[in-house]
Amino acid sequence: MNRVLAYFSIAIFAIFLGSQITEGALLVPYWKTLSATEFYQYYSEFGKIIGSFYTVLTLIAALIPVSVFIYCYLKKSEALRFSIIAVFFTFSFIAVFYIYFKGVNQQFYNATFNAIQLKSELNTWENWHWFRVLLEALALIFLILTFNVLTTEKSQ
Repeated sequence: MNRVLAYFSIAIFAIFLGSQITEGALLVPYWKTLSATEFYQYYSEFGKIIGSFYTVLTLIAALIPVSVFIYCYLKKSEALRFSIIAVFFTFSFIAVFYIYFKGVNQQFYNATFNAIQLKSELNTWENWHWFRVLLEALALIFLILTFNVLTTEKSQ
């Protein structure tokens, strides 16, 4: 496997992970300082933009481990075991979106929660977010291990 392609793929996935860390470290604490009215106003104005940004970035990032898995499978590479684990964590962080975030984000658009419920839900949202970031970090680690084996195989 081409090292440049490997580094480029890792960099793209790392940018995705970094954007998720940024969301958790900057946006969520900011959201928690807003009143319910301010939050719903903010979310109605920027929620779709944020959602579109993360949808595209997530799809691009998720395609990397899946594509590498297919490559490893076809090449019967020793890296297949790591690529399977990377894909498992990738599917897991995507599943978390559908299990929790999709519904709650829609409730944010609908301004469903009162002020007390919103504060509680933002805390829950933050916890789920960091769990998802953990899954993404694990996917990245196993993606790096996959590429390490692939680039080592090529040089032998």
